[in-house]
Amino acid sequence: MGPPAGAGEAGEAAGAPEEARAAAAAAYRKWGLKPFPAPPAPPAVKPVSRKPGGPVPVISEIPTTEKIVFITIDDGAEKDPAFVTMMKDLKVPVTMFLTDAAIRGDYPYFAPLVAQGHGLANHTLTHPNLPTLSQEAQRREICGQRDGLTQRYGKAPRLFRPPYGNWNEATRAAAGECDVDAIVLWRESMQIKNMQYQRGDRKLRPGDIILAHFRGPSELKGRTMTEMTATMLRRIQEQGFTVARLEDYV
Repeated sequence: MGPPAGAGEAGEAAGAPEEARAAAAAAYRKWGLKPFPAPPAPPAVKPVSRKPGGPVPVISEIPTTEKIVFITIDDGAEKDPAFVTMMKDLKVPVTMFLTDAAIRGDYPYFAPLVAQGHGLANHTLTHPNLPTLSQEAQRREICGQRDGLTQRYGKAPRLFRPPYGNWNEATRAAAGECDVDAIVLWRESMQIKNMQYQRGDRKLRPGDIILAHFRGPSELKGRTMTEMTATMLRRIQEQGFTVARLEDYV
């Protein structure tokens, strides 16, 4: 007697999650890594939000008790094709804070990263030290990059990071004029091999925002961007954290 009607389909469905886990493990092995646990479901209400007409929030972390962190990558100077492949394989969410002066040599490079679902965010047109500029000049830097990113990638950036992490109240006001929902700073920055921490205990905490950069061998003492990224992911795993999507919380 053959199997009951529908048994084949049920067996395939039951095996699908296991097949997906095996595929994920193989993708991570390709980069010398182990898969991350899935992040928790995003909160029904975002814990960071800008009230209508209110000032733009300035954040370095997300208020949460979950063991999650958020990866942000700045500028866009290094355009390593292997990094696009890595992100497609690993499916770890990142948010890209792009500067026009850094990306204008190859705008198409970032299109597949945006298509993969990674966050597109604003890091000004020319990467100036914003507090040295008037509010109107700051507005031109922020709104100009908002308009350029929207035109080239088909989505408007909601998040903004001031170059060097430097801002003043004029920055905040200018960001508000440019439809920014939050000014995003950071708690840790990824260097060549290790994290640089702002806190003395040198530990990740739930909700921390991590800063990295699009950098290549000339800035990383011979290491590639994918090597730097793999090291960053290991450092996150070593402390028992997984990576969540920043835009789900802001």
